[in-house]
Amino acid sequence: MIRIAEGWKDFSVIATGDGYKLERWGDIRLLRPDPQVIWQGKDLFSLGYDAVYRRSDKGGGAWEYKRQLPESWTVGYKDLTFKIKPMGFKHTGLFPEQAVNWEKTGSLVAEAVKKGRKPKILNLFAYTGGATVALAKAGAEVVHVDAAKGMVERAGENARLSGITGGIRYIVDDCKKFVLREIRRGNRYDGIVMDPPSYGRGPGGEMWKIETELFPFVKLCTQLLSDDFLFFLINSYTTGLQPAVLGNILTLALGGGNIEAYEVGLPTEEGIPLPCGAGGICIHG
Repeated sequence: MIRIAEGWKDFSVIATGDGYKLERWGDIRLLRPDPQVIWQGKDLFSLGYDAVYRRSDKGGGAWEYKRQLPESWTVGYKDLTFKIKPMGFKHTGLFPEQAVNWEKTGSLVAEAVKKGRKPKILNLFAYTGGATVALAKAGAEVVHVDAAKGMVERAGENARLSGITGGIRYIVDDCKKFVLREIRRGNRYDGIVMDPPSYGRGPGGEMWKIETELFPFVKLCTQLLSDDFLFFLINSYTTGLQPAVLGNILTLALGGGNIEAYEVGLPTEEGIPLPCGAGGICIHG
């Protein structure tokens, strides 16, 4: 099953092919590599673009601009607003396909708020705060944790752009170290969201490799869940990691529950879905 983020008006995937996707971010067209696009398509370079990210044979890559662009600009999703800025390794600071997870977890938070609860949510590997902003907008108190100071600062900008002035605590730290401290403190959360990298290092050089670290980390995080928690969500962009893997991890770590595992994706103007990773969620309370 693939869940498609179909609610965007300021963003769209125009076309795909030969390892690239042509996207519209507001009125700016970006051409970026995509490892899922292994099919042939139109000559995207002839369709018109404002900037392209070209990979280097030596690793990494760089942006090339056909015209001068603003340093940053914004796009909106419903009542949320996000800052867009071309960055290293082809990123823009936002993953639009994650709107499917914002909708699901946001609706669970909103239902709990209607019942008089003020859900406390932990967002790990939280990047620029798409989920943080969506959950705070739905009425949650959110603790946002990421090891990159610049990304945490961008999350604060996104919150302010979306009209959120409170209810979010920003933490720059290694996620595992933070979780261990929270366990010792006896803190509990009504929901956990995590978007772990395939590979990375924390601010103190801590190693992370998803194949060996994800399951024990999820198991560790279950100690932070409240007795009547709402959800535990895992998202992954790791190539080759199937949705069922995330479902199995949640089932084994949580001992059951209402588990859903799925692909996440984006619609394209070509009429085909663009796969963008895997998701797994355990819905509880």
